[in-house]
Amino acid sequence: MRHHTTAALVLTALTLTACSAAPSGTSPTASSSPRGGSDAVGAKSLSSAVLSKRLLTEKDLGEGYVRKAERTQHNDDFAVIGCPALNQLGGDTATGQGLDFPNKVKATFAYNGDSDSEVAEELYSDTAQKLSDGVGRIFEAMASCPTYQVVSGSTAIDMTTQTTGAPQLGEERWSQLLTYSTGGQRSVVKQTAIRSGNVLVIVSGSPGLLDAHLGKAFAKATV
Repeated sequence: MRHHTTAALVLTALTLTACSAAPSGTSPTASSSPRGGSDAVGAKSLSSAVLSKRLLTEKDLGEGYVRKAERTQHNDDFAVIGCPALNQLGGDTATGQGLDFPNKVKATFAYNGDSDSEVAEELYSDTAQKLSDGVGRIFEAMASCPTYQVVSGSTAIDMTTQTTGAPQLGEERWSQLLTYSTGGQRSVVKQTAIRSGNVLVIVSGSPGLLDAHLGKAFAKATV
């Protein structure tokens, strides 16, 4: 298994944690804007069919991008060592089924067929409060542990997490840099989540590709 593929699998397992048990009133992360405003109640969630039309496409990204087939297998053999906050999230942390919101879609793209140059987009829709509580809880847990270890199967991966700034888009935003080290190899993945009303946009991948495409992903998702 290539190192980048392992890292992407771990990123999915960590961030796509079941959130149905997330308590209300969870505080936002340091890179998140304060909660509140008229968008907090009353907005109906969008269907997955509607969300799918708002995902980025190869045409949106430009020449050289190819959409990858989505993974269908589960990753149940997964453990986090040295980060109690992640362990306390509970739920099926490594099922790969996505955040536990009713409506969701995802697309992953590789640039020039290189698995080390990927960018992934996920769109979710629910009430503003549920989106805020769910994703905020996960980013907080990850940010609370600057270093920890993830064991996936027989592979042990040393992790470092660094909270970083996000562009001033939407009502709430979270962003972090994740560094994976295993087998003498090192990989950095950036992940940014932005909530606008009842839509949550999450983009992850190499920092350069994420920064290049985050704005267009947000614009199309919230049109």
